[in-house]
This record gives sequence, C-alpha cells and structure tokens, in this order.
Amino acid sequence: MKIPTFLLTLVVTISFAACVQKQSRQIFQKGEFKNWAQTPPMGWNSWDCYGPTVEEHEVKANADYMAEKLNKYGWEYIVVDIRWFVENDKAGGYNQTDPRYVIDEYGRYQPAVNRFPSAKDGKGFKELADYIHNKGLKFGIHIMRGIPKIAVENKLPILGTDGITAEEIYSTDLQCPWLRDNYTILADKPGAQEYYNSIFDMYAGWGVDFVKVDDLSRPYHQKEIELIRNAIDQCGRPIVLSTSPGATPVEAANHVREHANMWRMVDDVWDTWHHFTNLIDVCQQWYPYISRGTWPDCDMIPLGRISIRGERGEDRMTRLTKNEQYSLMTLFTIFKSPLMFGGDLPSNDEFTLSLLTNDEVLKMHRESVNVRQIFQEDGKVAITSENSVTGDVYLALFNISDDEKPLAVSVNLSELGISGNYEVMTMWTGEVTENNSEMFSRELAAHQSGLFKLKKL
Repeated sequence: MKIPTFLLTLVVTISFAACVQKQSRQIFQKGEFKNWAQTPPMGWNSWDCYGPTVEEHEVKANADYMAEKLNKYGWEYIVVDIRWFVENDKAGGYNQTDPRYVIDEYGRYQPAVNRFPSAKDGKGFKELADYIHNKGLKFGIHIMRGIPKIAVENKLPILGTDGITAEEIYSTDLQCPWLRDNYTILADKPGAQEYYNSIFDMYAGWGVDFVKVDDLSRPYHQKEIELIRNAIDQCGRPIVLSTSPGATPVEAANHVREHANMWRMVDDVWDTWHHFTNLIDVCQQWYPYISRGTWPDCDMIPLGRISIRGERGEDRMTRLTKNEQYSLMTLFTIFKSPLMFGGDLPSNDEFTLSLLTNDEVLKMHRESVNVRQIFQEDGKVAITSENSVTGDVYLALFNISDDEKPLAVSVNLSELGISGNYEVMTMWTGEVTENNSEMFSRELAAHQSGLFKLKKL
C-alpha cells in the first residue's frame, strides 16, 4: 500500500549531532532519572493558550520572554504541547476526518513544517531546540501514548528490528477515547520496546529535555510507562518524564514515582474556582509522595492570557480574581508542584509577572521539606512545610468557602514547634512583623489565602 504523500515525510539523513549522540550514548542506571529534577520543574507549556495549534514563532516569543524576565528565577522549560505533527489542526479539532499527519518511514511523527519551518529537510525539532538552548533554557514536547494508526495501516517498519512492522505490536484495546491518533502498544510483543527506543533516540538527537506523555494515567498503563522509562534510560540524554493527564490512581503511587519525574493528580485545571477546590481536595492523598526528583503535579497554571486558540472559551485574561490567583499560586508552591505556566508570556501584565517572580515564594518552592496539611474543615485549610537549612516554618492558610462572611483561620503554633517570640513575613508582600502569640490567626475573605514565613527569634 502506497502511503499518501501528504501523510508521509521521509527522513533520509541523520544529523551529525544525532550520530555523535548515538555513538557516545550511555545507559542510565535504575533510579538515576531522579537526579534530573531535584527541584520541581518550572516552565511554560503551550496548551492553555494555543491548544493543538502553536507555531514556531509563538514558541520562540515565549522563550524570549522567559529568557529575559523569568530564567533568573528558575523558570527554564519551554514545552510544545499536543499534535505538533498535524498540518491542519485547529482548536477543538480533534478527530477530524482528514488530519494531515507528518510521519517518517519508521512510523515516528515529525513536526509539521507549515507550523515549524525550521523542521524542513528532516531536521525535526533540532533547530528549535538549539534556539531555546542558546537562550539558556530547556526544550520539551508532548506526545501521546502508543503507536500511530497511520503507521499500523501502512505496515511501517520499526527501526532497530529485523523486519517487525507496526501492525505486529498494536491493539485497539484501551485506545484513547478523546484523541484517536494512536493505538495501544502491546508491551510484551517483540518490537514494542524498540519502537519506544526509536522515538526517544530521535528526541535525544533533537535535543529534547522534557517529554510529557499523555493518556497514561486513567486507566493506569503500567507496562507502557515501563517501556517509556526504559527508552529514556537507554537514549543517552537526561529527559524529564511527565505523565498525563490525571487522575493518577494513588494505588499506583509507588510505581509512578519509580518511573516518572512528575505525574498529574487531576484532569486539566482551568480558570474557575471549582477546579481549584477539587485540586486542593485531591492533594490530600498525595502529600506523602512529595520527594526530590519525583513530584505530584497540579497541572498547568491557567493565569495570564489564555485560550488565544485554546480549548476552553474565548481569548481572555484569566477569569480568576486576584485573591483566587494568589490562592492558586500559594497552593502550587507550598505543595511543591511543578510549575508550568499556561498563559502567553509576552501578554503578561505586571500583576501576573509578580506572581512568577517572588523570591521568597520560589525559595520556599525550591527548598522546603516535610509538606503536610494541618487541617481542612469548614471551608478552612492550613498547610505547612519547613526549610531544613534555616529552620524557617512556612504556613499557608486558605478560606475556600463561598460564604461572603470572612472566616478566621487559626493554627496553634505548638503544632509547628514554635513558641516564644517569632518573626512573621507575609511572603507575597514582604511585610515583616514580630509576634509571640501561641495562636496564629488571619481573617480571610471568601477565596482568599495567606502565605507566611515564621522565624524563631
């Protein structure tokens, strides 16, 4: 069967850089991947503002902004989200009858050149990754679990095998219900590991530093996760693995933390209050699994200008109020979630930028340990952590109720090991006061929060 030319891009050359990488490739040891994200990854993802339609010039504009304004605060990843290999995609256009896929002769998706011009002549994302690396940043992509349907239909060979083709390793069982580009890979079939190896070898040659793999968590695809982990470990390049979407079953917590650097706890989080309250509920079961190199993930940050060509609503600045935005960023940072900003960075106003560049808050996010929820009751939530070096205690208080009447949210500081005189910093403003009260209490309006650093005197 001849593959239609608009569906197939033949890659006939391999770049010198890819050759060198292949020849010098090391095999990473089990668990070594945990060294690649010792603090929660921080970056930008194209999904919330561009859905499946982002173009190269938009990626570069966000990289330029990050390099200029955010990199010095720890922000470093630029991630191209879903369906970068489709020429004619549009927001809300999933499962259209004529997707024009771009794929090579080994069944591996390639960037659509009409959207990513630097990918011409079979170069893939190499030039775009180089551009981002030259800014001092790191480059990431999104992929779907499985093997492309078009590879199966055209019996494309799997690189690294002796004649095994895509039709020999697939199943229609558990095919993703909301995006049907791929089929499930049968993990026990000869050629299954080789297919994943082939795509991650290609990504390593491009210079990819981060891969978000979708449709892994519900149901939990344990065997494909293991194939992906093996493929990364053999590709010779440290690539952070993010599994998506949620909800990852907590019963799989020990497995996912042994194979991924970050994993989604929930479905997509958008700019409505009920998404936030659902997230704060779900977080309760994941506090014990926050540890260096492996992070429960609250999803992207739906702030700033979103849905320019996105999937939920019209082009807009976030619908969350300022109090709600503080609450969201307070939860994400004290929980030590990866921080992947979803808005268009060049469209940020000063307030949005201030949420991403607070030194004290980001120090807490980076350095704190022993994160735990103290209570969640009657619309009140208290979460704490500590800095193991300085001994400072962090405390986040939330009023998550919808009642117009403010609530007093109080914590007995003996629970935090604090007594006598102590200094209080209100972290979002930098205001410092002294106190010696045993009860720490703040009156908070509906949807308001407070974030504090307590230092013993």
